[in-house]
Amino acid sequence: MKRNRHLPYFVLSGLAAILISGCQTSTQTSDARPADTLAELGQRLFFDPALSLNRTQSCSSCHDPAHAFTDPKGTADSLGDDGHSHGGRNAPTASYAALAPEFHRAEDGSYKGGQFHDGRASTLADQAMGPPLNPAEMGMTSKALVISRLAENPFYRSSFSSLFDDKVLQDPERGYRAMAESIAAFEQTALFSPFDSKYDRYLRGEYTMTPQEELGRTLFFSQQFTNCNQCHQLKRSPIDKRETFTDYSYRNIGVPANPELKRGIDLGLAANSRVEGAEHEGKFKVPTLRNVAVTGPYMHNGVFKDLRTVVLFYDHYNSRNPARAINPETGNPWGKPEVDRNLSEKELTSTPALDNRRVDALVAFMRTLTDKRYEPLLEAEQ
Repeated sequence: MKRNRHLPYFVLSGLAAILISGCQTSTQTSDARPADTLAELGQRLFFDPALSLNRTQSCSSCHDPAHAFTDPKGTADSLGDDGHSHGGRNAPTASYAALAPEFHRAEDGSYKGGQFHDGRASTLADQAMGPPLNPAEMGMTSKALVISRLAENPFYRSSFSSLFDDKVLQDPERGYRAMAESIAAFEQTALFSPFDSKYDRYLRGEYTMTPQEELGRTLFFSQQFTNCNQCHQLKRSPIDKRETFTDYSYRNIGVPANPELKRGIDLGLAANSRVEGAEHEGKFKVPTLRNVAVTGPYMHNGVFKDLRTVVLFYDHYNSRNPARAINPETGNPWGKPEVDRNLSEKELTSTPALDNRRVDALVAFMRTLTDKRYEPLLEAEQ
C-alpha cells in the first residue's frame, strides 16, 4: 500500500479546502480586519510562510491538512527552509495532538505526554514555539525577527492588538508566546480532531464493520492475541468515543536506524533536557493511531514505508516463521535496534505469532481510524 502524496486538495472537506485557499496570505495583505478569536488568528499563522527565514515554509509545509497534517513529501524527515537542512526525525501528524496531556512524570517514574517524539515541548503552545527558531526547519534567527515579520502585516497588527493588547508586538518574548498560543488555539479546533472515522461511526451505529475489520478490532483490543492496546489505548473501555489510540507513554520497541537519515544515534526521550537517566535512552512517545493508514512513513525515523510492515515488525519478535525474520521492504533481515537497551521486552514478546490473515485484519482495522475526509487517500492506494 504505497501512499499517494500527490492528491489534489479536493480530497478534503469543504471546511479544510476553505482554510487552505483562504490562509496562504502574503505579508503585504491589506485585510486589516482583526481576527475574532485566537483560533482564527492561529489559522492564518499556521499557513503563513513569512514565519520562515526565506519565506518558503509555514507550519502547514510539514503538517499539511491535505495529508492528515503530515509532510506531503513522504520522506523520512523534512527539508528545511534553507533548501538543504533536514530535521532528522519523521514529522509526526498534528492530528489529535491537542489531546495529549502536558509532559509529566508519572508516579511510577515513567514519563508521559508532551509534544514532539521526545516530549521536549510540554504543551501545544510550547511546540509551536520550536520550528520557527530551529535552523534545520524554518530558520528564523530570533524571536525579534519573527515578531518583526508579524508587524509587517496589518492583519496581524490589528489582530494581536485586539486579542492581546496594543504593545504585545513590541515585546519579542510576549509577542512570540502570543503567536504560539494562537497557533495552539487553531490546533485545538475540530478540524484537527473530528472523530468522524469509520470507527467513530461504528461506535455511533452508523457503520457496520466488514468481517475483516471486525476481526482486526477484536484482535486489537484483545488481552490474549496482541498487545496493541497496552500502548495504543488511552481509555480503558474499547467503546470510548474520544479514544486517541495512544497512552502517551515512551517506549523503546527496537526500531532499527534509518540509513536515509544523516544523524547519529537518536536517544529519544533521553535527549529531553528535563529527563535524566540512561534508562530512558531509545524511548519515543507512543504515537496516535488516528489516521495512521495515511500518515506514513512510520516510526520516529520514518524507517518503514508501509503500515503492514509495521505489523510484521512487531510480529517478528514472536514468530518462528523464517519469512517473518525478513523486512519485506528491503528483502533483508530486520535491522538491529538503534538503541539496544531499555526495550519493552514484556510487551513485545508475550503474544502469539500472527498469521497473514490476522496481520491483514489488524491493518484493515487501523484503516478504519482514518478521518472521513481522508478516506479518498485510502481508496487511492488500492
